[in-house]
Order: sequence, then structure tokens, then C-alpha cells
Amino acid sequence: ISTMGNGPTKSFKESSIRVIQKDVHVSASGQRDIATFAGGCFWGIELAFQRVPGVVETEVGYTQGLKKNPTYEEVCSGSTGHAEAVRVTFDTTAIRYEDLLTVFWDIIDPTVLNRQGNDVGTQYRTGIYYNNDNQRILALKSKEDIQKKLGVFIATEVESASTWYRAEDYHQHYLAKGGQCSRTGDLTPIRCYG
Repeated sequence: ISTMGNGPTKSFKESSIRVIQKDVHVSASGQRDIATFAGGCFWGIELAFQRVPGVVETEVGYTQGLKKNPTYEEVCSGSTGHAEAVRVTFDTTAIRYEDLLTVFWDIIDPTVLNRQGNDVGTQYRTGIYYNNDNQRILALKSKEDIQKKLGVFIATEVESASTWYRAEDYHQHYLAKGGQCSRTGDLTPIRCYG
């Protein structure tokens, strides 16, 4: 049995605050890249990345699973193998992939398997799903650094991104549509609810 969006309020830590409050210029012609992260309920992690300067688009969906075109209900059943995730499109001239990793590590608990807060199930696992070799190298290095810093097992998986399936429309920008601020630079704690 899994619950939907019942994670705790998430506040940003000092290292991600420095990233979120950077003064950057996003260029209309800037180079774009995609980063994919899973961190429990996708509503909260999406809102966190919407606030990062240099992020030009976010989309929630399902990845790393076996079934083609899964529905939310199928993913929640645990039978598809998918993780709830966010796909982040960012301007590489304005923000570095390493900065996105900083925000990711700060807003998740990397020490628990298949769970974030009160959200329990394989779809709520944490993961960094790289889209190229540079991202792979940086993701593995960041996991190693977190492991050293915390001194405990890190349950977060680092894998090549598999096929992406966009979640249903009602999930897109869910917390922002519900009244939480998605403005770049905002540090208001994120409330995830279902």
C-alpha cells in the first residue's frame, strides 16, 4: 500500500539556498540539457527545481520501469517498476548540473530505500538518472561525496535514464497550481499533500 503526496514539509539547506538565490541570466539561445531525478513524490521535487535559476522547464513523469505508457495507478501498484521522477530542462550557460545535484541531495533523504517521508513504495525511491557520460561521472562523484559526508549507506540509485513517460496533466505543476510559490529564488518550505 502506498500513500500519495504525504511527505513532510521540505526546507532548503544552506548549500541549496546558495544555488537557488544565484543571480543568473537565462539566454533564449542558451544551450539546453536535461536532468532526471527521483526523490519521493514528484510534486515536491518538481516544485523545488522550478525555483532554481537557470531551470527553464520541469515535467513530472515515470522512468526506469518495464511497462510502456504506465498510468499513475499502475505505477502506484508497484507492478511496473517505475519511479516517480522530474525531468528538468536547464540552461547550461546559467546553471551547472552540479548545482542541480546540490539541490537534489539537499531535499531528499538518501539513506532510505523506497521511501521519502510518509510516501512508501518502489515508485518513491530516490535516483539520479543520467542522460550522458558527463552527468554519469558527476552523479557518481556526488553520491560518493554524500556517502563520505554522512558515513552511512546511500540508497539513491544512479543509472542511465530509461524511457520517459510524461505523467497525467493533473500532476504537472501540481503544487504550484495548488497555490505554492514556484517563483525562481523562492525559499518557502514546500508542503506536499495528497
